[in-house]
Amino acid sequence: MSNNAAIVELSQAANKYRSSIVLQAENKYIDVKSILGLFTTLVGNLSYELHVHGPDAEEAKKELGDIFAKHNLNVKVVE
Repeated sequence: MSNNAAIVELSQAANKYRSSIVLQAENKYIDVKSILGLFTTLVGNLSYELHVHGPDAEEAKKELGDIFAKHNLNVKVVE
């Protein structure tokens, strides 16, 4: 699948949660709820860190981690 499909799926999933969901790519931090931010970030084969904090963080980490894996994107979910 293309990164475009991953971006839309990630953003839609993230917007279901109240938690803060931030993706770190090198020295950039992007709000995963922002499709535009994801479009400028999910390029190439970078490694990403996913930071989730809030009342529904555990559920968000699981769902978003699954989406990253489905699209073969290398992400480390930070606990």
